[in-house]
Amino acid sequence: MDLRCLFKQIAPFAVKLTILATWVAGHAKPGCQSKCGNLSIPYPFGTVLYISPDGYLRIQTAAAYACYNSSGRSSHQFRGIHLAKFPISHTKNMFTAIGCDTYAYVQGSLGHTYSTGCLTFCYNTTDVINGSCSGIGCCQTVIPKEVRGYTVSLSSSYSHAYVLDFNPCSYGFVVEDGAYNFSVSHLADNSFSNKTFPVILDWTIGNQTCKEAKMHPLNYACKENSACIDAENGPGYLCKCVDGFQGNPYLLYGCQDMNECDKLKPCSGTCHNTPGSYYCSCPEGFEGDGWKN
Repeated sequence: MDLRCLFKQIAPFAVKLTILATWVAGHAKPGCQSKCGNLSIPYPFGTVLYISPDGYLRIQTAAAYACYNSSGRSSHQFRGIHLAKFPISHTKNMFTAIGCDTYAYVQGSLGHTYSTGCLTFCYNTTDVINGSCSGIGCCQTVIPKEVRGYTVSLSSSYSHAYVLDFNPCSYGFVVEDGAYNFSVSHLADNSFSNKTFPVILDWTIGNQTCKEAKMHPLNYACKENSACIDAENGPGYLCKCVDGFQGNPYLLYGCQDMNECDKLKPCSGTCHNTPGSYYCSCPEGFEGDGWKN
């Protein structure tokens, strides 16, 4: 079938556009505060920074460090977080280490003790590349699933003796994937230990699966036109608006019909928005299916 409307006769025609109001995902529950300054507070949350209805929240953490002097002595500070409720996202964070004589590792517990880390070495800055964490000046590795606490530790093979003039310190930290861009200058930056880095935590509703939660409709969090999704990083579940709807799935009537005609503009002919969907047609005097492709 021809995917465009074929001109059949010369005649003027008008395309009627139906504009529907859309629901913003950041809406609060009626009667609840929706803003704190310029920060949105979407239901079901209170006044806390950087929380998303999509299942994650962002916090700031500092880097662990170990700095050496010419005698080989070090001043160091190990870092970590330990949370009862929120697992560290294993898909949105990376464990990162900086240094030219550095072994960095992150340890924690997820029912049993785990340890992972990476090595980074270099004898000068010639081979170190800005933006690269491939093991020369900077290295990265992933975080295991279902981790609710960790401690970052650092060690050195030669106490930075051979690189002391351009890299006196090792650093290690967990950071949101894509939020840190390595620079060669960081190797000599003694103030790097004062920086903080974003870390993404996962949150869920309760500790039941979707199947279990649906058995208790009074407490079930997913409202009309939404779907339940079992958590990937521990117990609990999340809600999302089904295809064709948008908004806040935790609010009554929070998932509202999306006007695909206005947003996607998929038709070369006339677009007809329907609840949760849409279709195209050709105006009178044309033939085809009305789709652009």
